Amino acid sequence: MERSRILDEFAAVTGYHRKHAIRLLSGWGTREMDALHGDNRDQARSQRCRYGPEIRDALIQLWEVADRVCSKRLQPMIAVLLPALERHGQVMLDETSRAKLLEVSAATIDRLLAGVRLVAGSGRRRPAGFGSAVRRSVPIRTFNDWSNPIPGWVEVDFVAHGGTTVSGGFVQTMVLTDVATGWTECIPIVIREAEMVVHALGRARELFPFPLRGVDFDNDSLFMNDLVVGWCRAEGLEVTRSRAYRKNDQAWVEQKNGAIVRRLVGYGRFEGVLAGESLGRLYASARLHGNLFQPSFKLREKRREGARVIKHYHAPEPPVMRTLAHASVSEADKVQLRGMLADADPVLLLAGIRAAQVELGKRVDARGIKAGRAETPAPLDLALFTASLKVAWEAGEQRPTHRRRYVRIKPIVRPSMLDAVRDHLLIWLEAKPALTAVAALDQLRALYPDRFTADHLRTVQRFMKVQRLTMAREILLGLLPHGTT
Repeated sequence: MERSRILDEFAAVTGYHRKHAIRLLSGWGTREMDALHGDNRDQARSQRCRYGPEIRDALIQLWEVADRVCSKRLQPMIAVLLPALERHGQVMLDETSRAKLLEVSAATIDRLLAGVRLVAGSGRRRPAGFGSAVRRSVPIRTFNDWSNPIPGWVEVDFVAHGGTTVSGGFVQTMVLTDVATGWTECIPIVIREAEMVVHALGRARELFPFPLRGVDFDNDSLFMNDLVVGWCRAEGLEVTRSRAYRKNDQAWVEQKNGAIVRRLVGYGRFEGVLAGESLGRLYASARLHGNLFQPSFKLREKRREGARVIKHYHAPEPPVMRTLAHASVSEADKVQLRGMLADADPVLLLAGIRAAQVELGKRVDARGIKAGRAETPAPLDLALFTASLKVAWEAGEQRPTHRRRYVRIKPIVRPSMLDAVRDHLLIWLEAKPALTAVAALDQLRALYPDRFTADHLRTVQRFMKVQRLTMAREILLGLLPHGTT
């Protein structure tokens, strides 16, 4: 308490910052304090160096013995590891150095081992995220922060069409869902670049039947960058983001990812500009069919009774009806929507969806030459398509983009050319476990020069690999205690 009062009075008299005053009073702050005390700066610096090279060398050895654990885990283990190393003559320290090593803090260990860890990690530091500063500048909006917003506040997310792997380049779909009405727009993106996201956002603003007011992104670096966030703010759009690894913060758009995109496109892999064009034709028909003629539920209230969560929903209706009934939508936008609703033909839109799905179905997992331009589709006979709707259910799944039913085919067991010489190979391998496939093939060619050639090396290698695995398994089972599996 007395030292705090002295520090407060010194800071008040001199006007120094409190931290600067602490450094001055500690005797190692500035040249003025060195001149005041008549101390040499080099001497003062050497006096402040409490942990010398011998302690650093001992710390390095302890860190290696502990298998390079972090400093917070290493610090309490020094009292256990140091006596053990001293008993076996691995570390020799005098009493003063030993006492200092036992009192060292985790922060000091980090400071003393900083250079050692950098070299041990091949000189690589963890790269700082380029979008971290932009991400921190974007406020977080959780699922509880949506308090009945007006139309124009959308959640944005990506759906990847990479199939079973995310390596390489593939098409992605940017999904924008309005929180108030459920109106959803889908924009395919061929190249994963921020500039493409800006173009897609601009295109989405033209497609929505009401002006956009704000966008809620996830923490993808494709969103959290200067180009995208700066463009949104320059266009007057409020930018928010969800919490990391909290998908429920974007529950509205996450639901549409499955109910719209996956239902239409499936889980196949699509690559290239031509696949993006096919997806664009699919979404052009699906946006009107889904927003005008497909009802969806909207949560009205939710309450908890004990362990049960009871939800009540509004009557299902398409997004266009919610938009027309909302008082915040301008009359001009409503007139345009009514005209759109009057002109739209649901059967013709469904026919366009099926035609685009047929084209995409030919591109599922197709790459290279197979992914070339599709054939020109035959002219649509609307009357025939309408008549086929009555019996389409008999043919099963009508979406070619979805995975076909897997039919298991019993494998065909073919005889191997090594069956006749199997005993010879087993005897050679048992006598010489390190026998290579090349040497085994040479012996086979010496015994059967007309049957084996150098082209049979791969066959012998596969046989030797299987036999070595069998021998290793037998040895391992023989070493296990009786009754152990």
